[in-house]
Amino acid sequence: MRDHRSLKAYQLADKLCLMIYIETKTFPKDETFGLRSQIRRAAVSVVSDITEGCGRNTDADFLRFLDMAFGSIRELEYQVSLGKRLNYFNMERIEDLELILEETIRVLRGLIDSFRNKL
Repeated sequence: MRDHRSLKAYQLADKLCLMIYIETKTFPKDETFGLRSQIRRAAVSVVSDITEGCGRNTDADFLRFLDMAFGSIRELEYQVSLGKRLNYFNMERIEDLELILEETIRVLRGLIDSFRNKL
């Protein structure tokens, strides 16, 4: 069993999730159950899948959950892009969010590749 807290991918995904919750507070009221909810669910899913995968006993199971986390982060990437184009985000802070998003994608992809090469 792995300690999820020691993984850089987890640390970044957790930071990203917190940022998402803060930045989506200002979304329009009519997006409460729309895009805002979708973005938050995708962000939580990334962190949750990494965490759950760490609780699995085999590298193959861990990799399967990392793959699910990667799918969720790609979904989140699109949703953030859509929210940005709709001007739902604070434009002064969106760059920081996008940088963390890109770094999380890169680190998670590296972690997946390293485990896939082990199998």
